[in-house]
Amino acid sequence: MTHRRWFTPWLLAGPALLWLAVFNLWPAVNTVILSFTNAKPLGGGQFTGLANYRRILDDEQLADALLNSVVYLLVCLPLLTFLPLLLALLVQRRLPGITFFRTAFYTPVVASAVVVALIWGWALDDRGLVNGVLRQSGLTDSPVSFLTDRWLLLLSAIALTTWKGLGYYMVIYLSALANVGRDLHEAAAVDGASAVRRFWHVTLPGVRPTMVLVSVLISVSSLRVFSELYVLSNGTGGPGGRDMSVVMLIQMYSRGFTGHLGYASALSLLLFFLTLGPMLLLTRLNRKAA
Repeated sequence: MTHRRWFTPWLLAGPALLWLAVFNLWPAVNTVILSFTNAKPLGGGQFTGLANYRRILDDEQLADALLNSVVYLLVCLPLLTFLPLLLALLVQRRLPGITFFRTAFYTPVVASAVVVALIWGWALDDRGLVNGVLRQSGLTDSPVSFLTDRWLLLLSAIALTTWKGLGYYMVIYLSALANVGRDLHEAAAVDGASAVRRFWHVTLPGVRPTMVLVSVLISVSSLRVFSELYVLSNGTGGPGGRDMSVVMLIQMYSRGFTGHLGYASALSLLLFFLTLGPMLLLTRLNRKAA
């Protein structure tokens, strides 16, 4: 019989625990420490107390970034919660060639976010495909400022995020729909329930936990958006920098030899609590509805 020593499990788990401590736990603790200093990329900095957090209250650029994040969340949350579900119901049907459409809908997911954003930027440019079609069809005489107007740029980024995320959340819903019993649909159909009533009273309750999961993922990704706005605005954050996201602000303040790591760390903690809020709220609502 093999003799098992008490430290054997720790030897097996040790490399993973060391990895988490070095690359997850310590950076998180260090971020909290730096948020109370005026640290620079090339210097340790000095303790400044709550100065960085007081600066947050007076930062007008942060106020714009928070507004952008809220708009992003309020638009993306319903779109990416319900549209992928409807898409999953469509491609779930066993029809000839349906595999092709499943693959086509999922293709944007595997494409690089930067590459996709570059393609969208070329298409939405003043001399791009979209404006060319609009002028040729007579819908507009001058180019639409998709990439230079504050709100149009934000809506363009939201459209890009929605288009790219449809296939990903569709796959999640497909796995959830596979666990919804067909006998429930058949029983409801026998009772005379229409397709709409079966959707509301059979399908939705069956995928509700998955909808909560999808909503949490969308909320976190919407508040942490970066690539779409960064690439579409060529890194400028739109006109006057008013289309920046919180992540773009963190990147702006932390880069370069004269970066403000202390303030960037304070913004990182703010973003952490912002993403934590929707997660706790949606989880609580799900428990109440259960």
